[in-house]
Amino acid sequence: MLKILVVDDDKNIRRLIQAHLQQAGFDVILAQHGQEALDIMDTRHFDMIVADIMMPYVDGYELVSDIRHMDDKIPILMITAKDAFEDKKRAFGIGADDYITKPIDFDEMLLRISALLRRSKISSEQKITLGNFCISAELREVRFGEAVLDLPRKEFDLLFKLLSYPKKIFTRRQLMDEIWGMESNADERTVDVHIKRLREKLENCGEFEIVTVRGLGYKAERRA
Repeated sequence: MLKILVVDDDKNIRRLIQAHLQQAGFDVILAQHGQEALDIMDTRHFDMIVADIMMPYVDGYELVSDIRHMDDKIPILMITAKDAFEDKKRAFGIGADDYITKPIDFDEMLLRISALLRRSKISSEQKITLGNFCISAELREVRFGEAVLDLPRKEFDLLFKLLSYPKKIFTRRQLMDEIWGMESNADERTVDVHIKRLREKLENCGEFEIVTVRGLGYKAERRA
């Protein structure tokens, strides 16, 4: 049974989320704030985190940042009353995978959770297939039809990261930190150069596209 950690300082909301997730077949553990969540995570494994933003002691932003230093793969869904663009930009920028606002539509919440867990499974399997396109992290190989595309390491890692989380927006800084490393002296424009090269090499691939999200960064989307 998949385990989900729910972090919210509102007892009633915690219980409501727990009830809906348990009804959907998940094992749910509750935490009142970010510090309690981090303490729990020291001793237990979770398949996903659902966290509020506005909490005492350690808020949602700090929690996500701390989790990302420990685990860059676990899916994180943020639930909050803050719906301004800047709030969303900050949440995605520090590593949240998705964002939903209060009052919670629990049917939508379950759909988003299912989607995030599915993407996480794809990422852990290290292989993504979209029609005639296939990228394998284990083999370090990209195939499109009968052709094998030769991609340099950074281009490969960048493409695999984007395709592992379709429609998820990654900021340039986030991509720099994850692909080039936080100690890299490379400029964020390096990401733009690698994206441009990927688009040129994949221009005949009709399965997906790499989309520029103005003011944020990039995302991969499957073509209809």
